[in-house]
Amino acid sequence: MSWGASAPPRVARVVLVLLASCARKEEPTEGRPLPTSSGSEAAAVSPPPRQLYLPDGGDLVQNQGQLQPRPELLPGAPGPLGSSCPAEMVSVRGQFCIDRYEVSAVDARERPLSPYYPPSREELVHLYGVFRGVTPRRTAPALPLPPEFALNESFEARATSVANVVPNGYLSGVIARRICESAGKRLCSPAEWVTACKGQNATKYPYGDRYEEGTCNVFRESHPAVVLYGDASKNHLDPRLNLAEGAAGPLLRKTGGTPLCRSVWGQDAIYDMVGNLDEWVDDPGGAFQGGFYARSTREGCDARITVHPPPYSDYSLGTRCCK
Repeated sequence: MSWGASAPPRVARVVLVLLASCARKEEPTEGRPLPTSSGSEAAAVSPPPRQLYLPDGGDLVQNQGQLQPRPELLPGAPGPLGSSCPAEMVSVRGQFCIDRYEVSAVDARERPLSPYYPPSREELVHLYGVFRGVTPRRTAPALPLPPEFALNESFEARATSVANVVPNGYLSGVIARRICESAGKRLCSPAEWVTACKGQNATKYPYGDRYEEGTCNVFRESHPAVVLYGDASKNHLDPRLNLAEGAAGPLLRKTGGTPLCRSVWGQDAIYDMVGNLDEWVDDPGGAFQGGFYARSTREGCDARITVHPPPYSDYSLGTRCCK
């Protein structure tokens, strides 16, 4: 068969079809980003995820743009810093009272509860049973024993705020609220907490606007799960974690044990609002603030984690109450 005079148009049509196909925008394959050709397009592309903090119960990998907004300071002019607060609390702007120290827990008969367990009999008995059968490294501290009454009796825990005791970790937001209310107090709002932390001069850190390494018990040299298990992601409910030590001594310190980490109000001060333990605040979605001893944050009073609901708990979580 001869192509004759009709061949060139037919070839031209084929060439045009091929050119049109090549001119179409290539669809990206799954997980493959579209190329960018200008600065404005490049700016619209999300930055790669980064690890915000050392692995612990509050950490996650996320983009910076997904961080929650920081709580603002309380509005309004300060009132007089009177003495209407209970003895264990500090008056903030004359508007509310806040615990001077992170909470420890006692029962209704004032018997101290172990700070290395949740102040809930059901959860305490469960964790004690689980971790009696778990063996960390040989250098790990012995499993702390809960009080005998806490293993064998029902009890109602109540928050206290006293100096020179190990503060209670392992708190869920639910239990933190309960023990504050049992003491006739409540969880602090995020704005109350930040206002109290920044002190009467409203600085980023309790002690000023510039980060000072070691002034608060945060960004420490070790992580307790690494000390016990060689892995920062393991066994965050192990009662031994807050007994771990780093090169500079115990990772979790007693209340007031970092004396320069204080938020000054008049002639009084609030201790350890940055570092030591993260502190639950009154947020319906769940939030804790301030960082804890192994969190690698320099955000000071603005440090805030919002990825866990109120039932969540681990070794790094405590609280303080407001009124």
